[in-house]
Amino acid sequence: MKASGPPVLVTGLPRSGTSWVGKMLAASGHLVYVNEPLNPERPPGRSPGVLAASVTHRFQYICADDETPWLDAFSGTVALRYHWLAELRRNRRPRDLARMAKYGTAFGMGALRGRRALLDDPFALLSAEWFAERLGCQVIILVRDPVSFVASWQRLGWTVSFDELLGQPLLLRDHPGIERLRPLAGSKDRIAKTAALWSAARQVTDAVAARSTGIRVVGFEHLASAPLDGFRDLYEWCGLPWTSRAARRITTACTARRSRSGGFAWTGLSRTAFRPMDSRQALSAYRRRLSPEEIARIQSLTCLPTA
Repeated sequence: MKASGPPVLVTGLPRSGTSWVGKMLAASGHLVYVNEPLNPERPPGRSPGVLAASVTHRFQYICADDETPWLDAFSGTVALRYHWLAELRRNRRPRDLARMAKYGTAFGMGALRGRRALLDDPFALLSAEWFAERLGCQVIILVRDPVSFVASWQRLGWTVSFDELLGQPLLLRDHPGIERLRPLAGSKDRIAKTAALWSAARQVTDAVAARSTGIRVVGFEHLASAPLDGFRDLYEWCGLPWTSRAARRITTACTARRSRSGGFAWTGLSRTAFRPMDSRQALSAYRRRLSPEEIARIQSLTCLPTA
């Protein structure tokens, strides 16, 4: 059967809610969820069964001048064509075989039933325009408040290597603002680096969204404050049927009590970070993780008012 609509890409910087939004859209029952094919780490990335191309950079930049072999590879992914032999040649551990069975079956059954592919991939953020223009994806870009975003990265002890971005000449050509990250490339200041990444990503997001009607920017805080209304609107934009079943699943997933682990865990064969949460409580979590001085500093670094 032919898919009933275009593929969907949910992207945004890591810890901006892409797994949450992807899972809530997949609750429609009309999408096949594909987790982070551009992630350079295995798993969930480095799976040639899902994506028959080799990822060389975190936040891989893909454009028309550099789309070989990406166009063929992603055309297969969004058409739900699973490459069994390629996967088996590379990944043979018991857990790999379980993932192969899961994705291979999901792709095959999804294609037979006319399902659409949903790519949940924060590492596709800088290539969002290419996904919209060359693959015809409906692209949803999640943007989180910078203070909450930095607080989340701080809690997890995450940092970023700007060499991954600065080492991509076509990215610097098309988005010269990325060059401003160079002075921080060797810095140990995690707050400054994470705030700079947020600012650079927001600049790219605003530029590509202004040029493409296939890209929609959604604020994490706006969606978390009223998830049912927000997801009903996204369902309509994606051409997905809003059913009582989807509404119940979203209500359950977005009103769960906060877990002791803080709402983050790599779970399941797909290693997705999503778990049920109270989305409204997530809006103020940063106040428990950052001092007033750190909050003011992040607001200054991201050019936001301190009030």
